[in-house]
Amino acid sequence: MLQQFNCKVALKSPAHITLIPPFHMPDSDKSDLANILTRVAFQHDSFSIHLKNFAAFKPRVIYIGVQPNQLLNELKANTEETILQANRFKIKKEERPFHPHITIANRDLAKEDFNKAWQHFEHISFETSFTADAISLLRNNDRKWDVVASCRLRGYKS
Repeated sequence: MLQQFNCKVALKSPAHITLIPPFHMPDSDKSDLANILTRVAFQHDSFSIHLKNFAAFKPRVIYIGVQPNQLLNELKANTEETILQANRFKIKKEERPFHPHITIANRDLAKEDFNKAWQHFEHISFETSFTADAISLLRNNDRKWDVVASCRLRGYKS
């Protein structure tokens, strides 16, 4: 995507599955949110995530598909509910259905380049799995997203 379409926004963060959409938070709240995420993480065992093929949110986003996963759904719901219950952070209950994915191109993929990029990816077969073993807190530093805290899930094995 970078070489052929100059798409670099997706490279500004580690590969991830978003549980809570980005929101504004003062630096002073970072440790409190990390503590909340640690409590959530302790309630969940690590689990396998299966990735399969590419998909798109037309006309700007191309992503790797995440196969349906009840444990991931439960982790997302518990994370959202626990943060909402803290009543300190500017998040709201997500109304849209949870659609886990790993973005490879988004807002900097020009609309006029989307079809060409999608024609390339839509026929590529891709499949892999990994173990979800942590919840990470990412923070934007105006250039890229940094992992500022990582909370290991209960069943993590090093």
